[in-house]
Amino acid sequence: MNIRKHQNNGTSIAEVLSDQLLVRTPDDGLQLLADLYYQDYDCVILHEQNITPAFFELKTGIAGEILQKFATYKMRLAIVGDFAHYESKSLRDFIFESNKGKQINFLPTVEEAVVKLAG
Repeated sequence: MNIRKHQNNGTSIAEVLSDQLLVRTPDDGLQLLADLYYQDYDCVILHEQNITPAFFELKTGIAGEILQKFATYKMRLAIVGDFAHYESKSLRDFIFESNKGKQINFLPTVEEAVVKLAG
């Protein structure tokens, strides 16, 4: 795992880079959040491919548990990927509603994520 630091409008953003699944469980998400929080990052960018596919099946509850931890610690999160291939209406609705706010966003590019998180 590598961290690429983005700095925008005084906001320190950690882009997490890896060829492996990094977040399989809520505990993995909490550990990642804690590691980055203590390195003084304000926000996190995760790539879709680094998160377990079960996250995107809302009925598993994994997404809710992980995202609640980010909200509790006020660590903003952008998940970058192509979400069009998910057929779940509930997931599409969840992504749509999340993108209305600032806490959790699902975006197609890192560049858009940096702008959104720094805004």
